[in-house]
Amino acid sequence: MKLVKHWIEKIFATITEGIVGALDVFFSSLQKWFGVGSMPYIFVLPNLLIFGVFILFPMLLNFVYAFTGGTDFFPNRRPWVGTANFTRLFECQNFLVPNSCSEDLFWRAVFNTAGYVVAQVTVMVAMSLITALILNRSIKGQAFFRSVFFYPVMLSPIVVALIWKWILQENGLLNAIILSLGFDKMPFLVDANWARFWVVIISVWALMGFYTLILLAGLQSIPADLYEAAKIDGANAWQSFSKITLPLLMPTMLVVLVLSLIRAVQVFDIVFAFTGGGPGTATLYMVQYIYNNGFASPTKQYGLSASSSLVMAGALIVLTMIQLYVRREDV
Repeated sequence: MKLVKHWIEKIFATITEGIVGALDVFFSSLQKWFGVGSMPYIFVLPNLLIFGVFILFPMLLNFVYAFTGGTDFFPNRRPWVGTANFTRLFECQNFLVPNSCSEDLFWRAVFNTAGYVVAQVTVMVAMSLITALILNRSIKGQAFFRSVFFYPVMLSPIVVALIWKWILQENGLLNAIILSLGFDKMPFLVDANWARFWVVIISVWALMGFYTLILLAGLQSIPADLYEAAKIDGANAWQSFSKITLPLLMPTMLVVLVLSLIRAVQVFDIVFAFTGGGPGTATLYMVQYIYNNGFASPTKQYGLSASSSLVMAGALIVLTMIQLYVRREDV
């Protein structure tokens, strides 16, 4: 057994030395040809290529689709239509009434997304703050509870959606419990209001741990001496929270707010697997509207899908600028 282990270690060491030697020869040759000053660019080049192929090129291609029409996939076969796609999106008699718009589904998605963002971000920030305040206290099993709250973040959004769909469907676990208590089944997935409610709750449950950790880090950066001084001066728990914790935590709160806003605007995967945008158009949000036009629609309206994505990108740029401004003020 020891002899086998010795030979395995020797073979592994030989292979490792060979790889290291080959890399040394390769990079030494590059350094000789291009010079020491060019080596950082060579190391960054693979990442730049990946970024260019999978991010930059699709972004530029998206602009081409946004200003062209037709159903053909290849850009060179698509006729130039200028701003016709954007005109179709914003052609409304009354922007507050989606049925009066040429592209009513777009505005339904806009209003649904706006409502979802307000509800989800409000609940997300509130629950994350409450959870962070509790986990910041000296409680038994503190490390365990911190990991428990963060665990849903590591799950696939599709898995999360399918698990909750199994729980909330007509013959699911929750309705089985309700029936056992003598009540009637609840239409969790076929009623519009219930569907919107559960989409918010599930997304908060799945993502709350990430924002909780950010707020927890902000809480732990507040000096304990301030609380001790406030206690000596006779401050109660609410006064300590409102006069010390909240003001000092506000920069972190603003970052969490902007990050959660950006994430909420981009909601897709959980909703796609959970409700598919239904019932009807109750949970049809912007990203799913873009997906439906570009991939799920039989007519493949790539131009309309691309122009919609640019409109959403504009909203995300605004939110990103707010985040940068908040960080600059914090510095």
